[in-house]
This record gives sequence, structure tokens and C-alpha cells, in this order.
Amino acid sequence: MRLIHTTLFLASALALSACKQGAEPDAAPADPAAANTPATVPAEAPVSDPAAPPAMAKPVATALLQPTKDSTVAGTITFSEVDGKLRATGDISGLKPDSEHGFHIHEKGDCSAPDGTSAGGHFNPGSSEHGSIDATAHHGGDMPNIKADAQGNAHIDGPVASNVNVGKGDAFDITGRGLIVHADPDDYKTQPTGNAGARLACAVINKAP
Repeated sequence: MRLIHTTLFLASALALSACKQGAEPDAAPADPAAANTPATVPAEAPVSDPAAPPAMAKPVATALLQPTKDSTVAGTITFSEVDGKLRATGDISGLKPDSEHGFHIHEKGDCSAPDGTSAGGHFNPGSSEHGSIDATAHHGGDMPNIKADAQGNAHIDGPVASNVNVGKGDAFDITGRGLIVHADPDDYKTQPTGNAGARLACAVINKAP
């Protein structure tokens, strides 16, 4: 009888020891604050609209065109840089109806002469030949001709040159140069002026306020 009790006691002790050795360690108490904190959801990145037009740069230079002697041509042009190209925006009035005219940046910001010749020749910091802006070689001051409507008004809004800049302060900066509207269209062949004729209006390109 005593042997049976001893055997039962040893079996119970072994069973308890096995339970303690196989038991999982107690987990750390949960943080109530962490349990009540909502999961952080990453913010969605803004989606750009591929059809949206590119943001326009603010005008950094302006030119107030004044008529030369015996001319009525006048207007205001603003210059900015967009995608590395010089862009001109503005309106010119007093032109002949349905006419076409050479439109150039000149080397000097001087409109003191009655005929506008004080503005000098075309702005040409790269010492290139005269030509259209699509040509490999062209003056820094070469720009597309402007076209007047039936009322003698011309609206300008587009890129005009890629080999000059506005506001950078280097040799290719148009700030402080002259702007000329010519009597005839530029043929983009005749050197060095494109045979664009007399000067109808002159302006100094000034840094915008």
C-alpha cells in the first residue's frame, strides 16, 4: 500500500514538472493607449493631370513700343522663359491691315533717334548669321514675323527664341536691349537684317517690377 502511494506521488510530481517546463512565458501586458490608437494610413501622393497645360512663368521683362517718326505703331510686350525658350506675349496696334512685319531684339536699348536707328543692329551675342529661329544658326534677336489682322492689330503669344535668356545677367540676357517692329516682313535670308525695312516702333526691354 505504501508503495502505491509513493508511486502515485512521484507520478504527480513528474506531471507538474512537465507542465511548468512546457508552459509559454506570460505575454507583456498590453498598452491600453496603443490599443486605442488608430493605425496610420499613408497619405496618397497628389496625382498630376497629364492634360493640364504647363505653368506659365511670370513675366520678367517688359517693352513699351513707341512709334518712330511718321508711324502710329505702338504696343506692349512682356518676356518670360518657359521650358528654356524665350516667350513673348502682348499686343501691337497701328499696323497696316493684314500686313506682316519683321520683329527683332536689337543690341542697344536706345530709342532716342527719330527713326529708331539708335537701337543698333540685331542682338547677336553668339556672332551667328541671320536666320529664322528654326535654323541652326540665327541671331539671338531673330524672332518670327508678326501678322496684323484686318484692323491692323497683332497679338503675340508664343516662344520666340531659344538661344537667349531674360534676367540671367549674362551676355545672352535681353534685358536692357532694344525691341523693333519693322515696316516689312523678314525674309530670313538677306544678311544681316532680313531686308525688313524701316523701323516703325522702338522699345527698351526693361526688367519687370
